[in-house]
Amino acid sequence: MNIFLSKYQNKIDKKGRVSIPSAFRSVLSEDKFNGIIIYPSFKNNCIEACSMARLQEIYGIIQKLDPYSEERDAFETIVMGESIQLQFDNEGRVIIPAHLMQQVGITEQAVFVGKGLVFEVWDPVAFDAHLKTAKAVAQSNRFILKNQENSGVGA
Repeated sequence: MNIFLSKYQNKIDKKGRVSIPSAFRSVLSEDKFNGIIIYPSFKNNCIEACSMARLQEIYGIIQKLDPYSEERDAFETIVMGESIQLQFDNEGRVIIPAHLMQQVGITEQAVFVGKGLVFEVWDPVAFDAHLKTAKAVAQSNRFILKNQENSGVGA
């Protein structure tokens, strides 16, 4: 299984098109859908993106929740109801809807951040602030990974 790694910053052109990093497009190439699925993140002030296959996995997880629960309704509303399918053009670009870019403050540049099975799209200034916070949290909690390694989890 290929995963999304690294961080890239790309310009948004006058027509609102942005190139999805080629490394991310190669991860997506296994998917039958020639594009990405995006939705507003409910964790961070950014846009999350994934393959159609990953969205189907997420949907399967949501379907296991109590059909009448508030949590299931919230996840269906946010993830499924807010998801948008974006097809790549011939140059690997997409147009992220203006309302989503405005919601997270993206204007002229977008930062793409690989997070394994998904990637995030950020405003560069907002991501820099998030990165500083994430480094501090990781630094103060680094023992968690060491404890997982020592316990044989993931081995």
